[in-house]
Amino acid sequence: MSFAQTPSPPYYAVIFTSRRTEKDAKGYNRTADLMVELASKQSGFLGVESSRDQDGFGITVSYWDSLESIKQWKNNLSHQKAQVKGKKDWYSAYITRICKVDHDYHSL
Repeated sequence: MSFAQTPSPPYYAVIFTSRRTEKDAKGYNRTADLMVELASKQSGFLGVESSRDQDGFGITVSYWDSLESIKQWKNNLSHQKAQVKGKKDWYSAYITRICKVDHDYHSL
């Protein structure tokens, strides 16, 4: 996965930090890929970056143009079904944080 190509700030980031269980890894990977595909078609989606270590600790950051776009994604029915499955089977713990990006700098 490469760096998300975000516009000049301001924009928003949803930071999803999680610890995976060992349950249903195949189903998880398929669903995660589908969620990225669906999110990329959602109005206001700017990009995503994700990483997970061998112990199951992961961070996914999705970027959005507005809080309203984030709300629409949270209310997406397919996303809601994946959230239910994640809470039930795939995550032993998670935290979602939403923040506004006022500044960024880079060397790409």
